[in-house]
Amino acid sequence: MTTRGIPADLYGKYRHDPGTRIIDAIATTRLRWSTLVNRGGLRTRVEDRRLPVVVTERRIEAHDQDVVSLRLESPDGRVLPRWRPGAHLDLELPSGRLRQYSLCGDPADARAYRIAVRRIPNGGGGSTEVHDALPIGSRFVVRGPRNAFPFAVPGHGSPANRLHFVAGGIGITPILPMARLAHRLGVPWTLVYSGRSRATIPFLAELESFGADVVVRTDDEHGLPTAADLLPAVGPGTAVYACGPTPMTSAIVAAVRELPQVELHFERFSPPPVVDGVPFEIEFATTGAVVTVDADRTVLDTILDSRPDQPYSCRQGFCRTCVVRVRSGVPDHRESVLSDADHAAGAMLACVSRSHGERLVLDL
Repeated sequence: MTTRGIPADLYGKYRHDPGTRIIDAIATTRLRWSTLVNRGGLRTRVEDRRLPVVVTERRIEAHDQDVVSLRLESPDGRVLPRWRPGAHLDLELPSGRLRQYSLCGDPADARAYRIAVRRIPNGGGGSTEVHDALPIGSRFVVRGPRNAFPFAVPGHGSPANRLHFVAGGIGITPILPMARLAHRLGVPWTLVYSGRSRATIPFLAELESFGADVVVRTDDEHGLPTAADLLPAVGPGTAVYACGPTPMTSAIVAAVRELPQVELHFERFSPPPVVDGVPFEIEFATTGAVVTVDADRTVLDTILDSRPDQPYSCRQGFCRTCVVRVRSGVPDHRESVLSDADHAAGAMLACVSRSHGERLVLDL
């Protein structure tokens, strides 16, 4: 099977005014893709564009009813800013929470975005709010789209000649548009989709329409998958795109390191574990209160213990929502999105960064 050229209307036909075309051109130049497991050099720009949207459709996407998809449109029916597979939106929920969800619809649909959200009863409350407080007709604001998991098509930005996708549960959301695009372009691809059971994984009908290119394996039928189960016949010339829980992505990262000439691009939908953490203190400058950040916890987690309204979103070091200002102390910056000027001004991401000393004083 050969790769055809990308059609001019691949991401939809739009009638933008000149200003929008300029914005889109700038956004396109910001699109980057990683070629190995170390993404330390990948800097993600943040698009702060705010868009009003209205919920025009709700669908239950898993048999256990724990996953709901929302179709979002502009209230006045305008064309929405374009996006590419791997992109996500920041939702400004009615409660004031800011949460990120991957776009899982069709980039060629210029009139609507689609997101899907799994209910997490003991989570931070965002998923429950989406399920229970956003009926059809609900209006709110989104930011973006922005892309921290960019997709490079073989022959058009990637040296690979075939694609292999791995999705775990709700991790299918950024993968689904990638698979759809690969199928449309005739690029050789396969997908292994894993989850607890068929009742818990969304979009089964959409995926099974692709036939033998998709393998669904569930824990209740097949047991917990190994890296070999998730990466069957992956060899030189393959680009692997994976999204899922941390144990799954960690296993894939370790396995791909041993595979020559295999690209790996991955995204977690939960925070990564703290690596090489040591305890230190943070002081709230406004009150003088001092709390300890344990070795296995983040600054953000510690702040939320006493300030649950502290804003955050991705918890992985790329959205900048949880940025705080350091008044004194030396931060250990563990992200790649803030510039040297940001660091010099005292900016730090509370979700991933730590301290080189015993205490940081934060402007909180």
